[in-house]
Amino acid sequence: MIGFLEGRLLEKTPGQILLQVGGVGYQVFISLTTFYALPEPPAQVALHIHTRLQEEALNLYGFADPEEKELFLQLLGIPRVGARMALNILSGVGPEEFRQALAAGDVRRLAAIPGVGKKSAERILLELKDKAPPAPRGRPRPAPDQAREDALSALLNLGYQRNVADKALDTAQAQGARTLEDLLRQALKWLAK
Repeated sequence: MIGFLEGRLLEKTPGQILLQVGGVGYQVFISLTTFYALPEPPAQVALHIHTRLQEEALNLYGFADPEEKELFLQLLGIPRVGARMALNILSGVGPEEFRQALAAGDVRRLAAIPGVGKKSAERILLELKDKAPPAPRGRPRPAPDQAREDALSALLNLGYQRNVADKALDTAQAQGARTLEDLLRQALKWLAK
């Protein structure tokens, strides 16, 4: 079983990558969270891998963060949650937000992920309520910037997924945007690429 791969990133698309390791190209399925954590090809990367034998295929699922891999494995342990749905869930919420939704019993947050209905969200919360890893202890996060929160809300209302909207706003802030208008303008410009 393959548990870790380190090599050269040849191709990167939302949902999968092609990773060259020792002259062999591995197709690895990934979440959007991992997609945004990876550099642009060609680059050296290392991924935590889950190997899954399904009917006539040997599929590899890669994660930039071991915590995301652990959540993926926990999701696979839930009846009627397959690998595709588990990746979809982890694409819709990051590990920290997922943990917060579990702790709060937030059915609406999980049900808002495309492909996850209310019944599936309730089943996930019920199954993982006591199994989710505790939130890491550390310094508390600073209070969020109001302009960024308003811009994030606007992008979510336009239909963008939270992690995509966060990435766009991070890029906009890195380019110096601070006001709501500048954040939205630059984020939408980045999203249109």
